[in-house]
Amino acid sequence: MLSLTELLPAVRQLPALDKLRLIRILTEELDSSEDLFPLQPHKIYYLPTPYHSFGAGRALIDAMAENLGA
Repeated sequence: MLSLTELLPAVRQLPALDKLRLIRILTEELDSSEDLFPLQPHKIYYLPTPYHSFGAGRALIDAMAENLGA
């Protein structure tokens, strides 16, 4: 079996269409793999959001102003 470092140079030389085909093949393989733990249907996943994070907007504006040199 080839290692990833051995495989990458050959993959980089492929034409764009073949790279897309490879991506499709690999994603279909991953989709059918039972080793992955996908999200479960009808289960609630709580994600952090900026809502009710008062001051987050001010911090974002300050960071943007700092990066723009204002």
